Amino acid sequence: QVQLVESGGGLVQAGKSLRLSCAASGIVFRIVAMNWYRQAPGKQRELVATITGGGSTNYADSVKGRFTISRDNAKNTVYLQMNSLKPEDTAVYYCRTTWGTRDYWGQGTQVTVSS
Repeated sequence: QVQLVESGGGLVQAGKSLRLSCAASGIVFRIVAMNWYRQAPGKQRELVATITGGGSTNYADSVKGRFTISRDNAKNTVYLQMNSLKPEDTAVYYCRTTWGTRDYWGQGTQVTVSS
């Protein structure tokens, strides 16, 4: 059974940092790409960052230079380090992966950035 469990969200002031974690189980973590998405109220879910099994990364333009995705294969965990947070980063953040032919999502963690 595949499970993705996010943690680390919260309420922070603009300019501060947060680190999100997503712990995975039920997959061979080291070989899969992992993704962070976010969904703000009234908006579509958007891809924020991706890290491949080999460690290559990609970011949405809106977070480049501020967010860093990383992974710890020994802990089956992917991270999203978010620095210089802005109010427009407020959203529910989800991790996602594909295993076999299915997409799996976590339950999400709320990030709220106050101005």
